[in-house]
Amino acid sequence: MFGDIKFVCMGGTKERMREFAKYISQVLDIPQTGKLANITKHSHRYALYKIGPVLSVSHGIGIPSMTTLLQEIIKLIYYSKAKDPIIFRLGSSGGLGVPPGSVVVSTFGLNGNLDKSYNVPVLGTTRTLPSFLDQRLSREVYSMALQSDDFSTYLGGTMAADDFYRGQARLDGPFCDYTEGDKIEFLNKLSELGVKNIEMEATAFAAFTSEAGLRASIVCTTFVDRLENDQVTPSKSTLTEWQTRPMVIVGRYISKILENV
Repeated sequence: MFGDIKFVCMGGTKERMREFAKYISQVLDIPQTGKLANITKHSHRYALYKIGPVLSVSHGIGIPSMTTLLQEIIKLIYYSKAKDPIIFRLGSSGGLGVPPGSVVVSTFGLNGNLDKSYNVPVLGTTRTLPSFLDQRLSREVYSMALQSDDFSTYLGGTMAADDFYRGQARLDGPFCDYTEGDKIEFLNKLSELGVKNIEMEATAFAAFTSEAGLRASIVCTTFVDRLENDQVTPSKSTLTEWQTRPMVIVGRYISKILENV
């Protein structure tokens, strides 16, 4: 059933990945008869859709949820004997010095201690895994941006936070023991390190896909410039439109690759 998979596209919510499945079916001209089938509907955990050679699957919020799903997908790839599929994470994020609504193609993941690694405790010992993404793939995906796009696309690092509030230097959480000046100093330090956006999965996603020998890329839209604001203020309709922008970039890449197969 899954042996022909060439691309796995992952994202946080079931709704987003259902919409991506619909979108990629149009891009690849693969008609859907009837209601789009959620293959894992009865598991009540994740949603998974198969559109030709593309899997579209939700992974929840944060590293623990995402890595559970990702490792199950890696096993699925192995058992189905799918040949060298490319793994994408499509997400939303807070930008750093880029306009809200921009797209960021990640080159590396940075953890909360400003290291390009993911630490995972195994049998009482912490293992440190490098969190770099496939650089050639990142450039190839970035090249899918067009001058005619009504949004900007950037190439850069992504910080993966373990917490939405203090872990991302926000001032609007229930706990805050630092100042506006502390926040800006930290965010500027991230910018100096080449970080373009902040989310909650990049380090582990990069580490696990690299360990598995799979080419992988993260493509996120930004909802806010964290150097200007903590709050996400655009309307729901605007955010919904912005969420389609990573789909456009990834859809172009998938279409181009399949045209040359």
